[in-house]
Amino acid sequence: MVYSYLVMKKELMDILVCPVCKGKLTLTVEKENSHEVVSGYLYCAKGDVKYPIIDTIPNLLPPEKHR
Repeated sequence: MVYSYLVMKKELMDILVCPVCKGKLTLTVEKENSHEVVSGYLYCAKGDVKYPIIDTIPNLLPPEKHR
């Protein structure tokens, strides 16, 4: 069974916000397939923070928790 909420889909941009400041996120796609964004990042201009998308999974942890 595949859970679609675990992967980054462009449709999620309507509801996603920066977890730190609740600012608007913009999506930059580096690689995608027909169903989801495979790699890229979400960017918050208000906080000047990039949240990576790796293997379809957006890492929305606060910046100090990024590896």
